[in-house]
Amino acid sequence: MTPSSRYLSLIVQGLEDSTPFTGPEAIERAQRRAFKARLGANENGFGPSPHAITAMQQAAVENWKYGDPDNAELIQAIAHHHKVPAENIVIGEGIDGLLGLALKAIIDPGDMVVTSNGTYPTFNGHVACHAGRLSMVNYRDDKEDLQALSDQAKRQQAKVVYVTNPDNPMGSTWSADDLKSFTQTLPSHTVLFLDEAYCELAPPGTVPPLDPQNPRVLRFRTFSKAYALAGARVGYVIAHKILVKAINKVRNQYGINRVGQIGALAALKDQTYLSNVTAKIIDARERLAHIALENDLQPLVSGANFVTMDCRQDGAFAKRVLSELLKRDVFIRMPTVAPLDRCIRVSTGPKQDLDIFQEALPEALKAARK
Repeated sequence: MTPSSRYLSLIVQGLEDSTPFTGPEAIERAQRRAFKARLGANENGFGPSPHAITAMQQAAVENWKYGDPDNAELIQAIAHHHKVPAENIVIGEGIDGLLGLALKAIIDPGDMVVTSNGTYPTFNGHVACHAGRLSMVNYRDDKEDLQALSDQAKRQQAKVVYVTNPDNPMGSTWSADDLKSFTQTLPSHTVLFLDEAYCELAPPGTVPPLDPQNPRVLRFRTFSKAYALAGARVGYVIAHKILVKAINKVRNQYGINRVGQIGALAALKDQTYLSNVTAKIIDARERLAHIALENDLQPLVSGANFVTMDCRQDGAFAKRVLSELLKRDVFIRMPTVAPLDRCIRVSTGPKQDLDIFQEALPEALKAARK
């Protein structure tokens, strides 16, 4: 133990130093040049609603004010949009922040948490921060294995099970009926964290009906993906009022910035723009699938704003492809756990970005094969 480490908690001393993802800005600093195409962070390159942009620009001059700590107007708008009571909604700093708050409100040190080996890794970090114990279940056929997750929750007496739908990083989806059946198989003491970051982009029949009276399911949503407000950091949870009250006890009351609140409210009200952007993302998914096929890669069916491409080799080869694309100033990412890591993951984006990717990919593959 170093002299200074004795002042740190045992939990913090046991955490990894690195974050799950290297930000594109860090890579740009290392390479000393900007990316030509930013297609790695599942951002919505089509941008937010013009109404949201205008609202945020106007709000900027009053950014000397704190945001409303109750998020009252935004909560009321979300409640109206989803036709659920306002008391069943809590706002937080994106799904990332809300996952940490929900775990803080629900698990005690030593509680078991079950998740899939390879899915969104930020969740695993939150479990570690709150001294939970993590149990991993492997994917099956590039999808989170609901049956295995349920079985593991029973064996481990899990307090929480985490599922993403659509899934990140594979883009796969389960149907609403499958998820309803899965929820019913979980032990009575187990709470389901259902991460639906990409749900506005999923095919019909993917998203189960909201049931905020169910005390065993928390539905995590965000304005980062379809609404293109990733930088604003605004997400929300729809859950039983007891769970909402618990999260409200531990959240940062002034954690949401005022400009973000106002931008999210304007974006939510512009459903016409959301529909138009969704159509663009679906078109971009189809184009990415075509680019993959013309380069002898296998595109996986996606319900998100990215396409995962099977490189048909191993993780080492996929990592070389990613590296070669970075050298050509195209930012993408890849799954980190085998056998998912045989793939690369490419976000959708405007035509000019996909043009750059389409030109760079054959060169990157050729270099990687050498």
